[in-house]
Amino acid sequence: MARPFEGVKILDFTQVLAGPYATFQLGLLGADIVKVERREGEDARRTPLKREWADRGLASGWQAINGNKRSLTLDLQKPEAVEIVRRLAERADVVVENFRPGVMDRLGLGYADLATVNPGLIWCSISGFGQTGPDRGEAGYDGKIQAMSGIMSITGDPATGPMRAGFAVCDVLTGMTAAFAISSALYQRTHTHKGQMVDVSMLEASLAFLSGPIADWTVAGHKQYQSGNQAVSRRPTANLFKARDGHVLLAVNSEKQYQCLMTALGLEATFGDPRFTDWYARLAHEAELRALIEGALAADDAKAWEVRLNAAGAPSASIWRIEDIIEHPQIQAREVLQTVETEFGPLRFMGSGFQLAHGGGRLDMPAPKLSAHTDGILAELGYSAADIAGFHAAAVV
Repeated sequence: MARPFEGVKILDFTQVLAGPYATFQLGLLGADIVKVERREGEDARRTPLKREWADRGLASGWQAINGNKRSLTLDLQKPEAVEIVRRLAERADVVVENFRPGVMDRLGLGYADLATVNPGLIWCSISGFGQTGPDRGEAGYDGKIQAMSGIMSITGDPATGPMRAGFAVCDVLTGMTAAFAISSALYQRTHTHKGQMVDVSMLEASLAFLSGPIADWTVAGHKQYQSGNQAVSRRPTANLFKARDGHVLLAVNSEKQYQCLMTALGLEATFGDPRFTDWYARLAHEAELRALIEGALAADDAKAWEVRLNAAGAPSASIWRIEDIIEHPQIQAREVLQTVETEFGPLRFMGSGFQLAHGGGRLDMPAPKLSAHTDGILAELGYSAADIAGFHAAAVV
């Protein structure tokens, strides 16, 4: 069964994370992606987590979001390279880039330039602050956007201050936003037959994911604050609690779940206690309630409580490590991780975050070595073997 984007050709100038993550999502769903890099390759290929992979130009984080892509290297400062891009653009459906605004225009490869050779082209620019506005030229980095967007103002504990997420959350959600925006533009083109410019801002994408907290302020005048591990429901039993060997995150938000929790913990005697009769009373006496719950949890390990409490109807989870959750029976049963054969042996990577009844995401080939497909791509464009040899000799590719 054909995948949703089979036949769609994407010219990918993106680097690091947000842009490559966006195109990777489309590549999993069948798009043919030509990844254009400078001749020495992008820096993310050599992230120094493990030397052997960095030395190969295949850092693990880079591989994670660059599978199903073909690698082409070009020196875009040279007119021959600009002409190669124009030929590629004639055949492309989508161009994606995440340079600062104006960079592609100065190279003669901006949207206005390439739309003249392909009016149906969809051009997606990903930047920190968008293509317009007073901050359009400012650099956008994940940590900077986490701080500016308000995410860090509501993440962390009042006692210790703001806390950034443990991964590049703004980069990733910007990438997913861009993939959705490109998909929307491709669908719109099916009935308008027109290409267009798609402008994705990291700051705006992050704010879109904060729609609830923003409306809490704009509608109700409620200021958010750092609430540690407490849920947005502000239920005192939807928080992180200590067990004998670690922690349990309780997601107990309803009255029925509260009854199940206290029964499973052997704390039925509290049902008649006026300090805990309803959520208002429980919130007013949160410290006493926490002491009772943690006193009970201290009798066993976090993993044992996770099983017992969920079975009793009190939603909860122990703190899973990455290396553990990917081996979880649920993840294994749904084949969430995909294995791809490489010259270094089989490697496992995450695929799409959803499953389709047919034509779903599939990792067909590993992230490419630098320039691995350059000659083949040039040949597809009609260049002869002599032409290609000349490009190499002149350091165009």
